Amino acid sequence: MSRLRKLALAAGAALIVTAAGCGATLRLLSEPLPTPAQAADGEADALAHAIEASVDTAAWSRTGAVSWGFGGRTEHLWDRQRHLDRVRWGDNEVLLDITKKTGRATVGGEPVHGAEADKLFEAAFAHWANDSFWLNPLAKLFDDGTTRSIVALEGGGEGLLLSYSSGGVTPGDSYLWILGEDGRPAAWKMWVSIIPIGGVETSWEGWTQLQTGAWVSATHHGAMGFTLELTDIRGAATLAELTGGEDPFAPLLSP
Repeated sequence: MSRLRKLALAAGAALIVTAAGCGATLRLLSEPLPTPAQAADGEADALAHAIEASVDTAAWSRTGAVSWGFGGRTEHLWDRQRHLDRVRWGDNEVLLDITKKTGRATVGGEPVHGAEADKLFEAAFAHWANDSFWLNPLAKLFDDGTTRSIVALEGGGEGLLLSYSSGGVTPGDSYLWILGEDGRPAAWKMWVSIIPIGGVETSWEGWTQLQTGAWVSATHHGAMGFTLELTDIRGAATLAELTGGEDPFAPLLSP
């Protein structure tokens, strides 16, 4: 999970750091991590469960396959039931076993093997980790190593501060979810090791409902002109429903 979040933020971090310039500017832009409000036990968990309900994470758990494009750079067909992903970028295509980080790779339609294939497997896994995190991090509010607390927001209202402290997660990484009037996240602020500016904010908008009923955000805007679009998002209960019966991963299963 730690690596996943680092990969997920790398592109945005590079853009923000480049635009921000010198260290003094970074310190000026940085916000301190907010202090959680003194709330009764269970209030933060109740807010987290309300957020889950707003995007129907139960429906997400029934979403066996999903496809989407990420920022015009990668395309995914993710078989969540079998932990497989078809990742396409440039001339590269990888049928990836996510658990093993192996599979089959082609460049320009030609199979590649050995060290070249291994590099593509690593790259495909990095793309999957990054792009699937942006697709739906709200299914991970109760992951091992997370703590949830309520934060009073400037201008009124409350946000959910999600902090990662154990279970293989980089200690100190935190995200403040800011909710819209409909109860769904409208933005988050980040305090993460990969970004030297604390409190970097990006929007969560363009909510799209999948065939299964789950909601995902397709559009994110942030500082310094940062924009990320997820396109052609489709989901179904099974891969066969999503592809019309075709199994693109059959080559991984053949002897």
